[in-house]
Amino acid sequence: MTSHDAVMEQATLDASDAVQLILPADTGIATIRARQRRFDAVEWAAANMAAIDTLLLQRGAVLFRGFKINGSAHFERLIGRMYQRDLLEYRNRSTPRTLVNGRIYTSTEYPADEAIPLHNENSYTSVWPSRVFFFCVQPSETGGETPLADSRRVYARLPRTLRERFERLGVRYVRNYGVLDLPWQDVFQTGDRADVESFCRERGIRFTWNDDGGLRTEETCQATAVHPVTGETVWFNQAHLFHASSLKRDILEGLLHGVGEAGLPRNAFYGDGTAIEPETLAEIRAAYDSETIMSPWMAGDVLLVDNHLVAHGRRPYTGRRQVLVGMV
Repeated sequence: MTSHDAVMEQATLDASDAVQLILPADTGIATIRARQRRFDAVEWAAANMAAIDTLLLQRGAVLFRGFKINGSAHFERLIGRMYQRDLLEYRNRSTPRTLVNGRIYTSTEYPADEAIPLHNENSYTSVWPSRVFFFCVQPSETGGETPLADSRRVYARLPRTLRERFERLGVRYVRNYGVLDLPWQDVFQTGDRADVESFCRERGIRFTWNDDGGLRTEETCQATAVHPVTGETVWFNQAHLFHASSLKRDILEGLLHGVGEAGLPRNAFYGDGTAIEPETLAEIRAAYDSETIMSPWMAGDVLLVDNHLVAHGRRPYTGRRQVLVGMV
């Protein structure tokens, strides 16, 4: 998110005297700022969905700032009113999070001193949300930004031969639950093995129960995706995040010594099971780094992301931070 070289446009929004639209001249996201302090967002946003969706397709993300959002229930009502459908339940999780209210969750509960790499939500599996909403209840004292990257531009930055190889083979994600990772009961939101097996069969996920009650899964998924409206191709996977090389060196060495490569909590391969080259992962991470934009959160901010078009992450932080998430 950037604010320099801002261009003011209001003609496409109703009640333009109540809001200010800021469009950075570069690839920054659109910001809609309420002119009247604590202006209620719900009815206004619902009345302006055509303009909001147009901005979303162009920019990939829209930030609402200065609107009135009274907690998690109000946040959930905003999402439901805008898209006229129920919010998604968070199943097949890859990170810990807490249900706050209805289908509003905390953002990833990952150690504050760790960064979360950029990724498109649930792109490690075959079903994902089309829209992701973030609501900043409490910004951190330092850091804690939610970096964004345009998935179209990430795709364009990658060498053609790399893209073609991934598109041909896909990405295979291997997970061993409960070893420095989430228990399968948390991931699938059930303690019933039969429910897990049914879920995996529906999604084409291969599963194996270990003698100690643990679970191992393998799922081969897409490396890229085509936006359902614009027809644009985007980079859409989490190979760089799931790959063992994303772990700190000392942690990885300890795990390899203790459980071996086959027992790692998670890993990623090409879809045919062959190893992804270190230099390939370096190119992918460099592409994300080159396209990263971000700015500090302000209390009350709501960020709407088109999950195909924009990847998101999290910077390390200090102090208390609370950002809630809802998905449709």
